[in-house]
Amino acid sequence: MCPSRPPKGKSRGWIIPVGGAEVKENNPQILSRFVELCGGKKARIAIIPTASRLLETGPKYERIFSALGAKSAVSVDFEQRSDASDPARLAVFDGVTGVFLTGGSQLRLATLLGGTPVAKRLRELNARGVHICGTSAGASFLSEHMIAFGEEGSTPVAGNVRLAPGLGLTNRFVIDQHFRQRDRLGRLTAALAYNPFAIGIGLDEDSAAFISPENVLEVGGSGGVTVVDASELSFSSMDQVDEGQPVCMLGLRIHILVAGSTFNLHTRVASPGTLVTVKK
Repeated sequence: MCPSRPPKGKSRGWIIPVGGAEVKENNPQILSRFVELCGGKKARIAIIPTASRLLETGPKYERIFSALGAKSAVSVDFEQRSDASDPARLAVFDGVTGVFLTGGSQLRLATLLGGTPVAKRLRELNARGVHICGTSAGASFLSEHMIAFGEEGSTPVAGNVRLAPGLGLTNRFVIDQHFRQRDRLGRLTAALAYNPFAIGIGLDEDSAAFISPENVLEVGGSGGVTVVDASELSFSSMDQVDEGQPVCMLGLRIHILVAGSTFNLHTRVASPGTLVTVKK
């Protein structure tokens, strides 16, 4: 599963994973910026609430995006895999400038949407310039390698994380969310022990990684983003220890980024950028 190639002369859309619990009213900076990227008053946003089993999730985000000035915000749910082949549901994505995936269970997203016409359509839309944002479970699902579930804790432990295929907008990173609040450094680094090529991105709540078509990540929101670069990993004991045992990893590089900070996913260079003070 590879990201769709942008047509000649076209730029890929932004990819925006959010750590969950984003501010939704009284200065919702992350969601406001998403709407602006999608065209502001011309924004046409499709909402996928499939990760959530709560019936009010889709309508809630319809109201939020409408209040932020979007021209249209329409929710389309998928309750079973056959729904992802329904022409009427697929038609909702015609003409959209942005797609938003809500929180809930990323494994539910992968189970219901993975390998379906909807997943293919989302990759094609992003390649043609449509911006795709996901919060919490929706954020984890965006990349090719997805953390399905795992144990909390600061130390990587063999067997404490399970990976599954995600949507596949990119293969450059693996996402974890509610990062600092739920102590997830261990499971993110364990995931990188299996795949050191990918960059680990740990998103705190009310924090987002705005990833441009040029693959430059800029942090938005009131929290922090932890970037774990395993490209210089010199040793991992993952293949030597039994399940449940701690894993030794040498050579990791860790960056703690806040609003305005950047990280280039090509060069793997971090910068403080133009730091921004975010009021909660």
